[in-house]
Amino acid sequence: MKLVVAIIKPFKIDDVRDALAGVGIQGMTVSEVKGFGRQKGHSELYRGAEYNVDFMPKLKLEVAVADGLLDQTVEVITSSADNGKIGDGKIFVLDLEQVIRIRTGESGDEAL
Repeated sequence: MKLVVAIIKPFKIDDVRDALAGVGIQGMTVSEVKGFGRQKGHSELYRGAEYNVDFMPKLKLEVAVADGLLDQTVEVITSSADNGKIGDGKIFVLDLEQVIRIRTGESGDEAL
């Protein structure tokens, strides 16, 4: 089992969610986060004063998947979150040792 963590632009979440549902992904966790990479923020003008926005608003999407769905999940997130511009995000893939569904006690792939 794998944990796929994707950092994406906020306006892409509906596209990503719909695309993941289309391949059978049944659940995910989404958090509002801030950060920067090569994008390094930008300057904005507010009431005549210029200020720097160092941390850009992003969404962190976490999806637990069976090993067989990993490649398809990564491809779906990549294609649906791509805007063709700097700051589109990153995808991280982590190993999951164990998953347990609290309500039923199921574990492993059955708990996903």
